[in-house]
Amino acid sequence: MASGRTRDLEGRLVALVGGSGFFGTHLAQELLSRGARVRVCSRHPERAYRLKPLGSLGQTQFVAVDVLKPQTLAKALIGVDAVVNLVGAFAGDLDSLQGKGVARVAEAAAAAGASAFVHVSALGADAGSDVPYARTKAEGEAAVFGAFPNATVVRPSILFGEDDNFLNMFGNLMARLPVLPVFGPAARLQPVFVDDAAEAVGNALADPQAHGGKTYELAGPEVITMGELNRRIAKATGRTPVLAELPDGVSAAFAALTGWLPGAPMSTAQWKLLKAGNFATGTLPGIEGLGVTPRPLGLFLDRWMTRYRKFGRFGVRAKSA
Repeated sequence: MASGRTRDLEGRLVALVGGSGFFGTHLAQELLSRGARVRVCSRHPERAYRLKPLGSLGQTQFVAVDVLKPQTLAKALIGVDAVVNLVGAFAGDLDSLQGKGVARVAEAAAAAGASAFVHVSALGADAGSDVPYARTKAEGEAAVFGAFPNATVVRPSILFGEDDNFLNMFGNLMARLPVLPVFGPAARLQPVFVDDAAEAVGNALADPQAHGGKTYELAGPEVITMGELNRRIAKATGRTPVLAELPDGVSAAFAALTGWLPGAPMSTAQWKLLKAGNFATGTLPGIEGLGVTPRPLGLFLDRWMTRYRKFGRFGVRAKSA
């Protein structure tokens, strides 16, 4: 967090469209610590109410917004100095949410007179992909630059944090299951700490002249495989599940046969994304270009995974007298 280091966004009103999710709430905390006034815009703004005590009186505002309804956007962005678009999804009408929807947000920001716009895309955005998620992410980036040429696009890798749904999902499974299938064990990932990504976005907002019109890849300092990630989490939890590394053919078949079911662990589209990996290409400037030195997963993992150990935070069973 930037608290104690800089107040370079003092008094500026920043709207976070789609800001009630995991990244949005961490980003809000970063911006509040830098003196910004934050307007959380979401279909479910109540999910971010926990941010209320983190800012001063009147520093945080919550507004109901639906990017599929342009009139709600226009009202929500009145008087803003900057806008961050965080709207995204893995399923549903992705063309409207991540393609046309992104264009609507950028157009509304420009019409409101915002001086800075940051669009949160994703690593792997590819206009030629047959996976709707990757294709619409790329189309959204193009739409942003068309509507707001001085925008900054960031492509984060998988975001990790103490309260994420990524590490905690694996930790919870390892605490409950003796055998855990590992899909795509050779798939390469480059996860980035959510607070480092939030700082990078804050830096882009603080200096749109330096970072506008550019695309950055936000990734952590190391590339690890899915198999290695599972082994590290197992060690951090003190658990010894059997990690069954599945061949790609088995993983693909499993996704095809079960991915359509409600609550299925993986769809065919998600399998394709996993197999392709999630790491920086190196063809674009990285998170360091936004003034951030990313911190490694190992710096936090043991501490965060204590809740999944056999005796939780107490570590070991007390010996009898």
